[in-house]
Amino acid sequence: MALMSSASASPSLSPSRRAWLRFKRNRLGYWSLLIFCALVLVSLCAELVSNDKPLVVRYEGQTYFPMLKDYPEKTFGGDFETPTDYLDPFIKDRLSAGSNWALYTLNPYGPNTLNYFAKAPNPSAPTADNWLGTDDRGRDLLAQLLYGFRVSVLFGLALTVTGVLLGMLTGAIQGFFGGKTDLAFQRFIEIWGSMPELYLLIIFSAVFAPSIALLLILLSLFGWMGLSDYVRAEFLRNRQLDYVKAARALGVGNAQIIWRHILPNSLTPVVTFLPFRMSGAILALTSLDFLGLGVPPGTPSLGELLNQGKNSIDAWWISLSTFAVLVTTLLLLTFMGDALRDALDPRKADQ
Repeated sequence: MALMSSASASPSLSPSRRAWLRFKRNRLGYWSLLIFCALVLVSLCAELVSNDKPLVVRYEGQTYFPMLKDYPEKTFGGDFETPTDYLDPFIKDRLSAGSNWALYTLNPYGPNTLNYFAKAPNPSAPTADNWLGTDDRGRDLLAQLLYGFRVSVLFGLALTVTGVLLGMLTGAIQGFFGGKTDLAFQRFIEIWGSMPELYLLIIFSAVFAPSIALLLILLSLFGWMGLSDYVRAEFLRNRQLDYVKAARALGVGNAQIIWRHILPNSLTPVVTFLPFRMSGAILALTSLDFLGLGVPPGTPSLGELLNQGKNSIDAWWISLSTFAVLVTTLLLLTFMGDALRDALDPRKADQ
């Protein structure tokens, strides 16, 4: 009886609700979504997890917040007016003497913190101080991976959103108007797609100072064409349906027909390809960083760590940990994309 009642109640659910329930039934994709969201949340709060500055310092009856303000070394009994190095053994002793105390983050290293007090030469293997070891400059590898993962995810998300917007705009114009408009856009895409993207990146990286914004603009110029074809095909199919013809007969404008009638029914390929496009964007950034054409020097980067691992074969912990982070990220996005594709499959709409 319970099965019959649930089956009879399912038709009352909205299509988006039924698609979400089908997505949840794919346990691999659903748990991948939860794990990926948790990793992104941790990376967004990276300063509270991995930082060379304590969260709170209590010294001689005064409370300090080093993450919000830089304090000179003299504040804590040092000799200089320079910003305090909270990993200095002298400062650590001062902050732990008597009633003084300091609350450090879980991993007391930032992405660019050099461990001057390491007992082994750089790059050093994993130790109790540096859980995943250090790179060739003495920077903590766990902090590098955490901040590098955040840069990769945010860049991938920005590139995905930009590519989706451009792809939907161009695909909608081609598919809705058709004819000469469609033909002109197709010829333009053929010419634009034949441009040597890597050569352009090399040229622009030599002319302009490297920056994430410049890299995002250059990759966005080429990242919209694949999705544009799918949106164009959906618009070409949906513009011939009866409800669109009825809207035209009622005198509804083209913009309103596109926005209210055709676009909502053409979003399936857009939503389905989002995880795959994001994984492609992360791979693109990692590859460019590996070649030295990506983010500015000093920015945490998975590609730079892979390059370090290639140059330092004996430092196996660099390549292994970076490869594990990259593969895990891509697998989670792939599992999410597969589950999303099954959830939006029209052949499974009644399941």
